[in-house]
Amino acid sequence: MVYLAHTAHPQYAAMWLGAVGWILTVVTTGLVEWRVWVVADVSVITSGMVWVGIWRVCFFSHILVSPELRVMFCQKMRLSDAFTPWEIAVAQVLMMVAAVLGLLASASVIYGLRNIFFGLDKKIHILVAFSLGGVLYLLTAVCSLIPLCLNFNSVVQNQTIAFPDIFHVPPAPVEQHVGGGIAVGISASIMMVTSGIVFLTYQFPLKMDYQIQSSWPAKPQDSNPVFALSSPLSLVCSKDRNKVCGGKDNLAFESQKHA
Repeated sequence: MVYLAHTAHPQYAAMWLGAVGWILTVVTTGLVEWRVWVVADVSVITSGMVWVGIWRVCFFSHILVSPELRVMFCQKMRLSDAFTPWEIAVAQVLMMVAAVLGLLASASVIYGLRNIFFGLDKKIHILVAFSLGGVLYLLTAVCSLIPLCLNFNSVVQNQTIAFPDIFHVPPAPVEQHVGGGIAVGISASIMMVTSGIVFLTYQFPLKMDYQIQSSWPAKPQDSNPVFALSSPLSLVCSKDRNKVCGGKDNLAFESQKHA
């Protein structure tokens, strides 16, 4: 059994970093605060602010309410709707792809760490799992960053959206700001990029010690069993059993024997 756990401490931390980044990416997909619009007409939009996400458009109102949200009124934006901007349509597709890729990346790196911490000597499996997980984390970050940057650019350029009349939202805001959803998504992408790089830079140890060594040094004469068994002294003793090997006669014993 090969001990490899001490070689994967950075990868263990990167697994948690990538998992948190993936969870935040999923959260970002459902957030409605991607683009914050400030409107002048507050007769219907009593809060004066509209939150534009990639799936819904919401605002607070005491006139129009959604049954499940009480004072908040929301309308869905679908990929097939003609008024949906292309950057939001791209975000709907790529953010879902990013969620799936992040899940596969987490599963791959967990499998690699399982082989390491359980002492399974599967070098190819570990390297493939870490490499695949690192690449998938990088792809997840790219799929997330593209729609985030596109919508960030739309906010900077103050682009408009031709909402239908049922939305009760003007096509152009007075001003718009970057919402918290984009900030959360960018932070999640940075986490996954860092995690992917850590997994791709993992190096399997080149030299592994499978032997168990003694805790005390061996004596020089014991290091060679052939020498220990075939020493000249042992050969002499084996031929002549009456000969005392390596010792002196006890004179007192001899005197009592002949008495």
